Amino acid sequence: MSASSNVTFCDLKQFSKDFRSYHIYFSFIICTLGSILNAFNIFILSTRQMRSPTNLILTALATADVIVMLEYMPFAYLQHEAASYFTYNFAAFLIFHAFFTNAFHFISCTLAIILAVWRYIAVKFPQRNIAWCHETRTKYTILLTYIFCACVCVPLLASMSINTKSGFQTANGSIAVNASLITNFTQVRNITIYYTGYRNSIFKDISFYVYGIVLKLIPCILLVILSTLLLIELFNAKKRKRSLHGGNKETRLLKKKQHHKHIEQEKQFNRTTKMLLAVLLLFLMAEFPPAMLGLLLHILGEKFALECYGPLGDLLDIFTLTISAINFVLYCIMSQKFREVFREHFVPFLPCGKAVKTQWISLQTVNTVV
Repeated sequence: MSASSNVTFCDLKQFSKDFRSYHIYFSFIICTLGSILNAFNIFILSTRQMRSPTNLILTALATADVIVMLEYMPFAYLQHEAASYFTYNFAAFLIFHAFFTNAFHFISCTLAIILAVWRYIAVKFPQRNIAWCHETRTKYTILLTYIFCACVCVPLLASMSINTKSGFQTANGSIAVNASLITNFTQVRNITIYYTGYRNSIFKDISFYVYGIVLKLIPCILLVILSTLLLIELFNAKKRKRSLHGGNKETRLLKKKQHHKHIEQEKQFNRTTKMLLAVLLLFLMAEFPPAMLGLLLHILGEKFALECYGPLGDLLDIFTLTISAINFVLYCIMSQKFREVFREHFVPFLPCGKAVKTQWISLQTVNTVV
């Protein structure tokens, strides 16, 4: 007997039951709103004046998020419908859902990592940015990301199978696996229950390493490293800015006059870097809890899965979907150019919708979304 067999890790059965009744409503509201907002992102970032390698990555990221949300809604509906439980079609859909959702979410995470790499090159090696991260290379990188991430998730699909067992269905349609749970056998019929499971222990371990390590833990580590590097570069840029304002008054005025345009471009460049850093931190917030829970699941075993990991599944899904839906708000808050393009195309009657267009700095020069 393991040491953890007598330990209660969590007591979340009632919470899971209560939250499940609201899960479908949260899912439809967040997925509908998130799909609309990400559709705005795709449209705005694809416009001529917003086109850049960075925005190509953000567009591909928004596309992956929309696909995840559109697929999640039928899953939430079928999960809410008791009649669909334990049917062959629902079991098959669960396997498809596990592969499809993880593949496209992994695409989003990988694109966020690529975004961080592209931005780090732009900050650390600005003289080589155009040569290394040009638009054509970015397009091929995005295409390869979609293909690579789908291939990485294939073991998740291969590791699962549809299993069967005998069960009972009562007159009111409820299904029971154990006969001891049935009090009245007058209107009970025997049925075959279909459920998903791992093919064997080897496939279970493979699934853990793919999901817990490759899809969750490694992206978290990379996001932490790249976010830290970007923060260091922003700090260094701030130090350079302070040194630029050093010296006597005449020197400061001369520097200000000679480098005014350069300083304005650098300010916008740094604002964009901060915005993209916020995007990375949001992804880290979404990925870190599942990564830690997946690691604990592998260490503590099935008891932890039944008491903690399983009951928290719906809540983690809602949390991840919410974070994927709020990038539009982040862009609007932190990017003036994004706001102006949105106003121009969707609310042109608002003031300043067209006035600041001439003030935008060339994307070819700055390669930024601001």
